[in-house]
Amino acid sequence: MGSVSLKIGDGTARFERAALCSSAVNGLMLLSVLTTNLFAFYAFTYTPNTQLTHPLLHTHKNISLISEQVSLILREIESSQKKLTQMEKELLGFESIDLSRPNIADELKLFLQRHQLPLGKDSRTEITEMVASVGHSCVKSMDMISEYMNYKPSGQCPDDLSLAHKLILKGCEPLPRRRCLAKTISKVGLYNFPISLWKNVNDKIVSWSGLSCKSFECLKSKKLSKDCVGCFDLAANGYENQRFVKARGKNDFLIDDVLAMGSGGIRIGLDMGGGSGTFAARMAERNVTVITQSLNIEAPCNEFIAARGLFPLFLSLDHRFPFHDNVFDLVHAGSVLDVGGKPEKLEFLMFDLDRILRAGGLFWLDNFYCANDEKKRDLTRLIERFGYKKLKWVVGEKVDSGKSEVYLSAVLQKPVRV
Repeated sequence: MGSVSLKIGDGTARFERAALCSSAVNGLMLLSVLTTNLFAFYAFTYTPNTQLTHPLLHTHKNISLISEQVSLILREIESSQKKLTQMEKELLGFESIDLSRPNIADELKLFLQRHQLPLGKDSRTEITEMVASVGHSCVKSMDMISEYMNYKPSGQCPDDLSLAHKLILKGCEPLPRRRCLAKTISKVGLYNFPISLWKNVNDKIVSWSGLSCKSFECLKSKKLSKDCVGCFDLAANGYENQRFVKARGKNDFLIDDVLAMGSGGIRIGLDMGGGSGTFAARMAERNVTVITQSLNIEAPCNEFIAARGLFPLFLSLDHRFPFHDNVFDLVHAGSVLDVGGKPEKLEFLMFDLDRILRAGGLFWLDNFYCANDEKKRDLTRLIERFGYKKLKWVVGEKVDSGKSEVYLSAVLQKPVRV
């Protein structure tokens, strides 16, 4: 048969193939196959005596019973989770709007439908269709939103500003109305800038729709909020005219003092809950551009601000700010930061505020009303989480309607984070 040589080191190892050895190996392999087949045949044909009890049999039955119970529990848990998820969606309004409901306005149905782009896929974004943007909270106000959307396309928009405000305050934002023409008002008697900053606005150039007051004279005696008491009275010696340039208490900071704290200069800012726009007016006198966020709650704030030659932003604080990151040198806010007394909403707002404020920029908290010590502590802890530098921090009391109230004013500087 020959031989096979394997060289190892300097010598060789030689193996002789013998016929006898090969036959022995073949015999052992045959015996092994036969033995295996006999055992297999025995295993398949053997019937155990059911009268005899064996520990392994009991163990097998117990394991099967436990497995069935665990499977049942897991199915119950899965079913409960699905029910809870469905309940949460119904409570929060995350379910999509049911367009088959009979009271849905046709304009709302058309708006919510997906529309293919006329030129196909956009090469930059790869978007193929336009999707309507409607806040999930609109689902919880279906009757109101359908009433709001019940208008004639290409016609004049219904005179229902109060309905729009109710929807916004319920979280239905942005509003879906698109295809109607807003009522036009003749803007006669507007003054040139900067004279317009401190001239009273004519009653006839604003809309009083849905408002209890129908003139600015009526608004002068109104306390619309803690930050807007008689704020539409621009008389030369009035309170509004003296704000930010003349302090009435230790909580009132002066604009020039705050601007001096700015690192790298203050050029552009955001005023949250700015009322009639007086903060932006004072900043405009110092060549600083300020956008004033305000809603028309009980007063035509946005039109009044625009008539003064300033930039109004009609947006609730529940909405993410439509600005890029790190763009503002200054953010100013007062008691509007309370956002309904809900700490989770304040946290969302503070994170968004931090996002749009540049490193080294200033956050001016102006006379924030602390209803109790707990609210003051919560706000303080939240601010400290961002690591802002306290340039100025004053807690003081004011008397309002015979009652002593605690207010917090502060100037904070956003740190550089790496």
